[in-house]
Amino acid sequence: MRAERTVALALSASIAASIGLVIVYVLGGEAQLEGVLLGLSLGGLGVGVTAWAIKLLPARTETEEREELASSDAEEAAAEEDIGGPIEAMSRRKALARLLVGAGGTLLGALAIPALSLGPRPGDSLFRTLWTPGARVVDRDGAPLRPTDLVLESVTTVFPEGEAGSPDSQTLLIKVDPDLLNLPDGRAGWAPDGCVGYSKICTHAGCPVGLYRAESHQLLCPCHQSTFDVLDGAVPSFGPADRPLPQLPLAVDDEGYLIAQGDFPEPVGPGFWNVTTGGGKLMQRHRTVHH
Repeated sequence: MRAERTVALALSASIAASIGLVIVYVLGGEAQLEGVLLGLSLGGLGVGVTAWAIKLLPARTETEEREELASSDAEEAAAEEDIGGPIEAMSRRKALARLLVGAGGTLLGALAIPALSLGPRPGDSLFRTLWTPGARVVDRDGAPLRPTDLVLESVTTVFPEGEAGSPDSQTLLIKVDPDLLNLPDGRAGWAPDGCVGYSKICTHAGCPVGLYRAESHQLLCPCHQSTFDVLDGAVPSFGPADRPLPQLPLAVDDEGYLIAQGDFPEPVGPGFWNVTTGGGKLMQRHRTVHH
């Protein structure tokens, strides 16, 4: 009885602590109190299981004579006496078993609750930006830009109109001599008046590509020295980056302002963002739209 009471108290304390942990978390959380409740929950479960194993599980060693397969009258009588006697004890064992299941279940529930803080799944947000067909190109202050506003060999960080400051949509707008451009097939109309736009997010580790060497027409990422050829579709010419910076298809609207023909043809940022089936489908869809 004493051992069973100890097990019951320990498991009950574990259940209460787990429930308390859930309540504290839902009400806003407090790190110190949550740590104490988690310790009580785990400790109660550990004490209960340990006491059960030491005090309640049979520890005697019995040897069965294998030559005698049939039970003797004395053995049958002893078995009936063992089964018929401790009925109350068997009921208590069932109650303890339920407490054990309850303690384990509430603890797992308490540990699963913080997973709700992880927020929603990103979905396809890593494979698209805020650039849409017809979106005007604006600077950090939200001012729309014309090709004539840009100085030759200048570089400006631009965004879709109404989305200035968007981290994944930030684009480097560079004005070069159109005759020097050697863009991939199908992109001849993406750089009106020599205005070419590339994602500012490095395809190696996601750092901002913030340096432009005008004399060599190269963009440089200061984090790991990845270098991209502006005239040749931002193909990497040095460093660890293994794919070009995505190019934004640009055009000029009826009022002479630069606009986007659509989103980037492939996901921006590090290559590992695109190591999914979904990313591949989105890339194919974007290529179809722009080409």
